[in-house]
Amino acid sequence: MLSVFSNLSNIIIPLIIFYIVAEGFLSKTNIYENFIKGAKDGILVVVRIMPTLIGLMTAVGILRASGFLDFIGRITGGLTDPIGFPSTLIPLTVIKMFSSSAATGLVLDIFREYGTDSYIGLVTSIMMSCTETVFYTMSVYFMAAKVTKTRFTLSGALLSTLAGIVASAVLAAWMCT
Repeated sequence: MLSVFSNLSNIIIPLIIFYIVAEGFLSKTNIYENFIKGAKDGILVVVRIMPTLIGLMTAVGILRASGFLDFIGRITGGLTDPIGFPSTLIPLTVIKMFSSSAATGLVLDIFREYGTDSYIGLVTSIMMSCTETVFYTMSVYFMAAKVTKTRFTLSGALLSTLAGIVASAVLAAWMCT
């Protein structure tokens, strides 16, 4: 059964591409011209969001190198440790909201120190998969789409991130028992 899923995962992307091309032929669309137009638009979006990306990466690098994130983890440890969320993961939680790639660096450090099958490693794995880069997503995509009125986006995104963090701690605790 596992080999069936493995083979299916190997062919799913080519099947999707074939379907898109076939659909284009059937609807008599100029597939190549649309592809080039989409690629050109994509490059323009990358150019527009590049300053934001550079700013976010620089800020995350400064926070990590300065030791500020570890300081925040030590301060909040008194609140988070008793409820089952290790203070070691506070820096990861903060960084993940800004940059997934910077968070991945922290994840590797956590795995190296605590292991992947430890409680902290499990919380880390689950949290990385069920939380979002809130500030990155909002700044990059809202800027690219020229959205100026975000209304409840930030509060909703932070609330869902909190739900993901709580779920990761609960699921990891359940898995470790």
